[in-house]
Amino acid sequence: MGTLHRTQVLLEDWHYTYLKNAAERDGKSLSEILREILSEYVKEGGSARKRLEEIAGIGTDEEASGREHDRWLYQKD
Repeated sequence: MGTLHRTQVLLEDWHYTYLKNAAERDGKSLSEILREILSEYVKEGGSARKRLEEIAGIGTDEEASGREHDRWLYQKD
């Protein structure tokens, strides 16, 4: 592990509760759980942006319709 930097993050109650429970369950610190989540997000290339890039240009697709929005946005059939 490289150099660690101290920072302050403001979390909503449910974020904190989730992280605290996950840390206790896995026997890790809350900071370690956050680092793991961030590492996974970065590894995936920022999943929200990736999904937006995947659907770019959908408005010009003649096969796409508003009735099929779940399939296009969430890959549900």
